[in-house]
Amino acid sequence: MRNTPGRPRPRLLALLASGALALGGAIALPGTAEAANILANAGFESGGLSPWTCTGNLGSVVSSPVHGGSKALQGDPSSSDDAQCGQTVPVQPNTTYSLSGWVRGSYVYLGVDGGASTWTTSPSAYSKLSVSFTTGASQTSATVWVHGWYAQGAYYADDISLDGPGGGGGGSDTQAPTAPTGLTSTAKTSSSVSLQWNAATDNVGVTAYDIYSGANRVLSVSGTAATVGGLSPSTGYTFTVKARDAAGNVSGASNAVSVTTDAGSGGGSGFRQAAPYLYEGWGDPPNPSTVMSATGVKSFTMAFVLDSGGCTPAWDGSRPLTGGADQSAVDQIRSAGGDVVPSFGGWQGSKLGANCSSASALAGAIQKVIDAYGLKAVDMDIENTDEFENEAVQARILTALKTVKAANPGLRTIVTFGTSTTGPTYYGNRLIEQAQSLGADIDVFTIMPFDFGGGSDMYGNTVNAAEGLKAKLKSTFGWDDATAYAHIGISGMNGLSDQQENTTPAIWTQIRDWADSHHIGRLAFWAVNRDRPCAGGGVVSNCSGISQDTWQFTSITAGFTG
Repeated sequence: MRNTPGRPRPRLLALLASGALALGGAIALPGTAEAANILANAGFESGGLSPWTCTGNLGSVVSSPVHGGSKALQGDPSSSDDAQCGQTVPVQPNTTYSLSGWVRGSYVYLGVDGGASTWTTSPSAYSKLSVSFTTGASQTSATVWVHGWYAQGAYYADDISLDGPGGGGGGSDTQAPTAPTGLTSTAKTSSSVSLQWNAATDNVGVTAYDIYSGANRVLSVSGTAATVGGLSPSTGYTFTVKARDAAGNVSGASNAVSVTTDAGSGGGSGFRQAAPYLYEGWGDPPNPSTVMSATGVKSFTMAFVLDSGGCTPAWDGSRPLTGGADQSAVDQIRSAGGDVVPSFGGWQGSKLGANCSSASALAGAIQKVIDAYGLKAVDMDIENTDEFENEAVQARILTALKTVKAANPGLRTIVTFGTSTTGPTYYGNRLIEQAQSLGADIDVFTIMPFDFGGGSDMYGNTVNAAEGLKAKLKSTFGWDDATAYAHIGISGMNGLSDQQENTTPAIWTQIRDWADSHHIGRLAFWAVNRDRPCAGGGVVSNCSGISQDTWQFTSITAGFTG
């Protein structure tokens, strides 16, 4: 993003704000669980996995190395699967539970779906991981899991414990439901597939059905029909369904159904995404699963991937590409059913586009991030004189995006850049022209309609800027209106910008509605970190500077459908 509080700032205000919140009033405290391990086969001493299930069938029980007893779990991550092994158990609402386990391996994670997680790297010896979480007011089951990391070698886990009271019948049931039958596809679009199946049976009753796309669990529902969204157009998917009961017993898989999504409509990119920026480097980063639960948002643009030296990608050029706070945030988002788009570049810092010696070297750096996270899309935030105002670097970036798109079928590419109030500037026009001449096949051209000295009419200026971009795309690529709109993205700035432009929630709602009515490809804003109220607070990193509800801009953005 532009030279906004989108870069590191002193944390004093964030600390003072959080302290004030803590002292602001009394809160209801959740109950504390009694210490009793409610997991079954917690030490894998049965010699089998059940009731644990592992993605991709990448888990097994081994006799060495173990932490206690004579057996342990071994997970074998592949380049596309982190070998997550989980168990679902009944729990009591509004109750605090303690999860712990002994793990060994490079980058091993322990956590609970939709909640807290922790990790360690302990390649040569077992070490203990511990985390606590509190169930929701109506929550009756929880899925705990352990996993490694992509292509990092085998990991081991043993003596996993979830301490607290069981729910319902206390977790003593060990009979799994029957497998669902008759799975069929009933409808499809360019981005979704609707499924239905026959109900499974169980001795105490089925509580949920888990829908899998390949080895990945993508959705859980209580009925016998579901619609899986967020899919790519003209792409093949294979789905299965498993039944689950209150004790966490999981059935075998149903029959498999293979479906190819429709092509994108209107000749456009077929890409629709609401993905506000989330930055782990400053601004009191919020818990993404909390934001998702409160707003319904499913995707985030994660900032920023920079160069740590030698054309090597790292978060902010300093935080590790995997195994740190950024990966933890990605894991939480995906565990809650969402996904991420890493953003490369930004206003300042050591950027890969400017520092990699060639387009092929830059493509290699981008590919490292794609491989690390199994990405469906990447965003190149092209700014400042080193990238945006350097036509050679523009060409290097576009050529690298063309390269990775060819190497990763289905990958979506986004470029993000500044704008005037009437459309692209000289360098924006040059970027679009080079994209056409290089055949870069960019999916979304995203403008940042702020910090352009646009005065008070942020809605009118944003629309005018987007219409100017549409006109440029039509004239450059020969597209019709619908196709040009489908290739447009808008990335605003919530509340006060650096130039004191004020985008209020009401204005952002207007912009969202305009974006929906014109079926543009992408809507984002800078940033979720700032999506908190501080009327009169100025331009700071952890609030918007205006009066608003917490996460209000994110909620508005989540309503974008394209």
